[in-house]
Amino acid sequence: MELVNQLSQNLGVTEEQAKGGAGLLFDLAKKKLGAGDFENVTAAVPGISEMMGAVPKSGGIGGAIGGLASALGGSAGKLGDLASLAGGFKNLGLGSDMIGKFVPIILSFVQSKGGNSVKNLLEGVLK
Repeated sequence: MELVNQLSQNLGVTEEQAKGGAGLLFDLAKKKLGAGDFENVTAAVPGISEMMGAVPKSGGIGGAIGGLASALGGSAGKLGDLASLAGGFKNLGLGSDMIGKFVPIILSFVQSKGGNSVKNLLEGVLK
């Protein structure tokens, strides 16, 4: 998969880490975007379902904090998203600082495949 290769080459992560990290970000986008908007993202990203299937099963305190913060809504929801992403990245053996390194590569890839409109949809939920 082209995106997984880009992530692992640019960030020095394993293929599994790249796949799981991208999957976590796409999973978040799926939860935040409407079905129609997410279909546009899916159409632009080959192998997206495989990446989302590689997401580590959440658990531990990161998932609990994420669930609690999401339940509170508003900006706390954003905090919850970050907490659950950080937990997922930790399960992959990656630090939470890697989230910010994955996002621009994914956005650039999505823009090259689906154009600005699809990139902007994704950017709205990942930034």
